[in-house]
Amino acid sequence: MIKKITAVLAAALLCMQGGAQAIQIDSLKPVTTLDEVIVTYNKWERKLNEVPNRISKIAIRDARLKNSQTMADLLGATGEVFIQKSQGGGGSPMIRGFATNRILMVVDGVRMNNAIYRSGNIQNVISLDPLALADAEIIFGPGSLIYGSDAIGGVMDFHTLEPKFSSAKNKTIVKGSGLVRYATANTEKTAHADVNIGSDKCSFLSSFSFSDFGDTKMGIHGGDASYLRSQYVQRVNGYDSIFMNTDPRVQKFSGYTQKNFINKMRYKPTDNLDIQYGFHYSATGNIPRYDRLIEYAGGKLRFAEWYYGPQLWGMHALQVYYRKKNSLFDQLKFVTAYQEYEESRYDRRRNNNYLRSQVEKVGAFSANADFNKEINNKQELFYGIEFIQNKVGSSAFNTQIVTGQTIPTATRYPDGSSWLSYAAYLSYKNNLSERVSIVGGLRYSRTSSRAAFDTTFFKFPFTSAINRSGSFTGNTGLVYRPSEKWQLNFNFSTGFRTPNIDDIGKVFESAPGIVVVPNPALTAEYAYNAEIGVVHRVGQDYQFYFSAFYTVLKDALTRRPFRFNGKDSILYDGSVSAVEAIQNVATATVWGIQTGWEIRFAKLFTWETKLNWIQGKETDDVKNRQVPLRHAPPFYGSTAIKCRTKNFEFALEGVHNSVISHANLAPSEQAKIFMYAKDVNGKPYSPAWSTLHFKAAYSLPGLPLQFNMGWENITNTRYRPYSSGLVAAGSNFILSMRVMF
Repeated sequence: MIKKITAVLAAALLCMQGGAQAIQIDSLKPVTTLDEVIVTYNKWERKLNEVPNRISKIAIRDARLKNSQTMADLLGATGEVFIQKSQGGGGSPMIRGFATNRILMVVDGVRMNNAIYRSGNIQNVISLDPLALADAEIIFGPGSLIYGSDAIGGVMDFHTLEPKFSSAKNKTIVKGSGLVRYATANTEKTAHADVNIGSDKCSFLSSFSFSDFGDTKMGIHGGDASYLRSQYVQRVNGYDSIFMNTDPRVQKFSGYTQKNFINKMRYKPTDNLDIQYGFHYSATGNIPRYDRLIEYAGGKLRFAEWYYGPQLWGMHALQVYYRKKNSLFDQLKFVTAYQEYEESRYDRRRNNNYLRSQVEKVGAFSANADFNKEINNKQELFYGIEFIQNKVGSSAFNTQIVTGQTIPTATRYPDGSSWLSYAAYLSYKNNLSERVSIVGGLRYSRTSSRAAFDTTFFKFPFTSAINRSGSFTGNTGLVYRPSEKWQLNFNFSTGFRTPNIDDIGKVFESAPGIVVVPNPALTAEYAYNAEIGVVHRVGQDYQFYFSAFYTVLKDALTRRPFRFNGKDSILYDGSVSAVEAIQNVATATVWGIQTGWEIRFAKLFTWETKLNWIQGKETDDVKNRQVPLRHAPPFYGSTAIKCRTKNFEFALEGVHNSVISHANLAPSEQAKIFMYAKDVNGKPYSPAWSTLHFKAAYSLPGLPLQFNMGWENITNTRYRPYSSGLVAAGSNFILSMRVMF
């Protein structure tokens, strides 16, 4: 059977290449062993065979073959990160049963998580441009030792394009690329350009991308009929009217636009000193909140409008790398950055003439100094200090859409609140022998939050809040290498998340009839994680990995019923709503297995499989009992046949998600009946689904041109990924052309 499949794939390859003579195989590389794989772990480059964590890399060539529309899509395409989407301009990653403010995003050494990252789904990862990515690493499990608060489930470490120097003195290099792309399922139109100008000491890089995404069209086959977008609301002649959708597969109001810009300057006056300044900017257009626009109340669509305003992110970052051995360190990295975030929400119920607007702005300053010191050829120290300060601005008003009159209303967060953190850490590595390495470390973080509450709209039982907490965290790990082909990992680590402004000060409607109010009396939540891993590699022909983990989250910050001024319900936005607040009352346990393999056969082809099985329990929001964990995705995985030559490569991939029955849905998900299919008993559940994708890239020999073609969801299956409001795109053809100079 394998021979038949190989013959068919080879024949297809020959046809596309124009004959056997057109195939050029990359020159054979030396046998790859585990000690040759380099990762950026502990913020420094390390050999993978000395690291006890499971780490997955995204290389630039793989990213270009996948040709993903957004960074969230690229993460999902790895087969190891689960992506939830509430709307077209969305993508909330889930890693090992944790998500949102329990996983950390880092870009060019700077943490993106800020004081208003919430427990609900967040879309900030789409602010990063996949077309400007150099590479990325996903570190699974707690990473709080090095990265601090929020790194409970894992860390996503992104590295964007970096300015390159000329290799010769008195010579200037000019390199760059341009790309245009079109996709049929959401009529995507994307343009990208980047240019690098460098001498031997100075270099400059600029990158720009623009994308216009239309409404996403779902598949035809399978899927629940409730997934169809049969109706939508549109305002005509001063009235909100419900219209029938002429093509129910088109998810009306799921499109948006986005632009990304990066500017970097780099100066290397000596071999020991490297200085780089970078400016990042990302802006979306308005993003309709699709899952809210399909909510019904009383048998009719509930909202006339619900959209996020432009999601804006800007970052100034200065990085200094100094390498000269002395008594304190061998290498020093200093990174300081200032980020500005803006996000906003606009909603109006059907037949209501008032549009509610909530606008949040965050200014985030950070400074990190990281050092490493080699004690001898076996022992090494890593240590550092960190300072972070966030300032939060929050405003809100109602606009009478007929007269234009604006009326102030309750803000989502306390305006002018702040979040402060400072920390120090120490990590130690010892290669006890050629076969055994141990690592361990300790970190202490101190955080402080301050908020002043406006009692104009809510008679809070307090006018201000100060929340202070200190957190210790650490890890210890052992790596055993019985041979060059085998590696065994054992790791115990802790992670934490300190309360931020979203936790202690937010007021919002979490679901119809439920309002969340502030609770200043919070402490940090802690995760305790144990895992074992096995890696087996035989040259370039075979690789296998297996990781099993068990995590316990104590004093988890989660919503629970609450009494506000002695009452369990209040009047909010014209409706009597039950009161909830974030509290340290839950315990969560997560366990699972990640495994996969890569097998090379018939010289040209590779068989790659990745499988993820994650289970979890958490304390119920209402009853004191353990229920399924909200962010534990279904069993999911992918299997691909890949071929890579010098000028041509392709991947045929099968993707699968298993079922989550009604009984295994988290109660918060069971309540979202408008999102889920119905089982034979009429109860919501998440069905299993599978489909096929095909991606190919061809570089013209001798010419700086590359053509990419993709066909996603070949089976045109109609499916809605777990916990998502948006139904996945149906059969989707993607065409792009890249020119390099």
